[in-house]
Amino acid sequence: MMVFGLIALVAGAASALMFASIVSGALISLVLFYLAPLPLMVASIGWGPLCASLGGIAAALGLGALFGLPYCLAFAVTVALPAWWLGHLVLLGRQVDGATSPLATEARAEPDIEWYPVGRILLWIAGFAMLTTIAALLTLGTDAEAITGTLKRGLIRILHAADPQAPSECDQFIDALVTIAPAAATIVSMMTLTLSLWLSAKVTATSGRLRRPWPDLMTAELPATTLAGLCVALALCFTGGLLAIVAQIATAALMMSYALTGFAVLHTLTLALKSRTFWLGSTYVVVVVFGWPVIAMVALGLADAVFGFRERFLRNRQPPPLPTS
Repeated sequence: MMVFGLIALVAGAASALMFASIVSGALISLVLFYLAPLPLMVASIGWGPLCASLGGIAAALGLGALFGLPYCLAFAVTVALPAWWLGHLVLLGRQVDGATSPLATEARAEPDIEWYPVGRILLWIAGFAMLTTIAALLTLGTDAEAITGTLKRGLIRILHAADPQAPSECDQFIDALVTIAPAAATIVSMMTLTLSLWLSAKVTATSGRLRRPWPDLMTAELPATTLAGLCVALALCFTGGLLAIVAQIATAALMMSYALTGFAVLHTLTLALKSRTFWLGSTYVVVVVFGWPVIAMVALGLADAVFGFRERFLRNRQPPPLPTS
């Protein structure tokens, strides 16, 4: 029990230090800030959600004592809560009856475990990315005008600090940045949460503490209702005001979810290629370097959700049935 508590405290302290490093203003602190859930996720997956919850509570209380209540609440909502819940979902499973194999004479006696689907975990990550971004924007104001005004003033200060002789034509550039800032923040939050969860699962698997088999990520798919939610969010983007900002955040999060499933589709459709590693590696490099080609992955994920490319591909690759006589 003492070791369990010590692990919780160490994980909470590491996450709190990474979260609080943002006050230093150093560039590396931004990376540490976004990866702050990682230690608590490792504790949650390796030692159980209770370990992460204890570490998160201790870290939030410590930050509150040092920096005040806003830091305590921000850490609890944006770091501790996602780490605890996502770690819980990774280990969530239920027993199902063993199915009868077509080559077996009788059903398996041992029960099988159905683990929580990876696609639904992606949807939870999108939800937490939305929650984090909306919470951050509400600290700037409670309406669209206040939020955009605060963002614009902050960007102007940053621009003039870098170049005091910046021309007035930069106003259009700043307006464009203010427009895309909520969606961009959502994308960064979602990608770093996804990366943190993947890294924490890899760490626990390498150490032998992952209490579930590694999932087949190529089979990840979002629930069917996600497409309807994306259509509603896209429609609300044209309303205006705070509702439009929230809709833009939701649209960005759901599109990134489909981009990740698009990569899963790409991994599946290239199974028959001899140069598969080259094409996959080239795709990842192009997306990371240029950014905008991720739109192709979004389109691929959406197309698979509508037309079922992976299902058709895998069905055509299955061997013909054995002769019955």
